[in-house]
Amino acid sequence: MQTRPLGNTGIEVSRLCLGTMTFGEQNSEAEAHEQLDRAVAFGINFIDAAEMYPVPPRADTQGRTESYIGSWLKRRDSRDDVIIATKVTGPGLEHIRGGPRLDRQQIHQAIDASLGRLNTDYVDLYQLHWPERHTNYFGKLGYEHDDEEEAIPLQETLGALKELVDAGKVRAIGLSNETPWGVMKALQLAERLDLPRVASIQNPYNLLNRTFEVGLAEIAHRENVGLLAYSPLGFGVLSGKYLDGARPPKARLTLYERFQRYTSNLAEQATRAYVEIAHEHDLDPAQMALAFINSRRFLTSNIIGATTMEQLETNLASESLKLDQRVLDAIESVHRRIPNPCP
Repeated sequence: MQTRPLGNTGIEVSRLCLGTMTFGEQNSEAEAHEQLDRAVAFGINFIDAAEMYPVPPRADTQGRTESYIGSWLKRRDSRDDVIIATKVTGPGLEHIRGGPRLDRQQIHQAIDASLGRLNTDYVDLYQLHWPERHTNYFGKLGYEHDDEEEAIPLQETLGALKELVDAGKVRAIGLSNETPWGVMKALQLAERLDLPRVASIQNPYNLLNRTFEVGLAEIAHRENVGLLAYSPLGFGVLSGKYLDGARPPKARLTLYERFQRYTSNLAEQATRAYVEIAHEHDLDPAQMALAFINSRRFLTSNIIGATTMEQLETNLASESLKLDQRVLDAIESVHRRIPNPCP
């Protein structure tokens, strides 16, 4: 398993990261532990969670994902051989703290609750799940400024995170669902006010959504704030299993109507083209899609997720797959023809 540095922190993380947002919804505690055991045995040392998980977010399941990871950590001999990342929720989910905000009080409440569920004294990477301010994320396009916005200043948020770092509860901080402005503003404040420097940015990146390349990839490279790529298979769409309207039993798009981001007509056209490329070169479509992400120089880690052990094994196998130039050229040809159908 290749490892890559997590920003300037000195922490080395595996190129594949185990995503866990299905734990507590589509996966039981026993299944979660089985996935965690297999991932670590394979060489993954990086596990990503969030206080909001599992997804879809609901009051009666909130925090269950962290609890499953916590029960797994409790039965292990060592905590320090795994890198645990989690996230504090941004505004919008009223069942979390009566309406989460990224202010000092709530950030302290959130980390203490997460540490309790995770059965640990510290997390290695603590991320802002999405910005406090109104901006473009979760597929929103067309930025509109809100003159009446009352967002918590980023300086206050970073100041609270500094307190967590100073207290030893957090080793490094990161952003998620952020824009180029947000990353550069956080870096500017860190340098000017001696606040923690963000180590990573967790944003969507896959063959159907390569918008990270437009502005954020250069920041990742020049500022050493690497990408933690989430939704690398576009909710499983890039495996090809949903083509022609198929809805396999227990699959995410079968169970939950809310996941529509990667199901447009253009997405289906692009997916079909990518699946055909994979078949022409005797590749598994999911492994090809993951291997493409693994090859990006601005990547820190690729967050894979699975609901079955068979899916997990397929995803793990992408670690050793190197795409030849013919495949990469074919992928670029489709991308030029149907660029970013699911931003």
